[in-house]
Amino acid sequence: MSPDWRLSIAYNSALQSAKAALAAAGYRAARESHHFRIIQLLKYTIHVDSTLIAQFDMFRKKRNISDYERGGQVSEQEVKEMISLAKRIRSFTEKWIYSKYPSFKLKNS
Repeated sequence: MSPDWRLSIAYNSALQSAKAALAAAGYRAARESHHFRIIQLLKYTIHVDSTLIAQFDMFRKKRNISDYERGGQVSEQEVKEMISLAKRIRSFTEKWIYSKYPSFKLKNS
C-alpha cells in the first residue's frame, strides 16, 4: 500500500476512536466540518492535551490534501507518526470509556 493510503487508514482509525468517545459522552458532531469538530472535541471528551489535538489536526489536513488534491506527498515517517497517534488515541479513549462506564470493559481486556 502507498504511504498516502496507509496514513488515511491510520487517520480513520484515530477518528473512529475520537467519534466513539464523543458518542460515549452523549454527543455527535454536526455534518459541517465533521472531522475538525470531532478532533477538537477530544479536549472535552477524553481530556487530551492541545499538543495531541494539534498533531491530529495536522494529519487531518495532510490526509485531505493527499485524498482530494495531490497524492504522493506522505512520507513513511508521517505514516509511522499517524499510526502511533492512532494507537495513543485509542488507548486514551478505551481508558476513559472504561473509567466512566466500568461495565463496558471486556472480560479479556
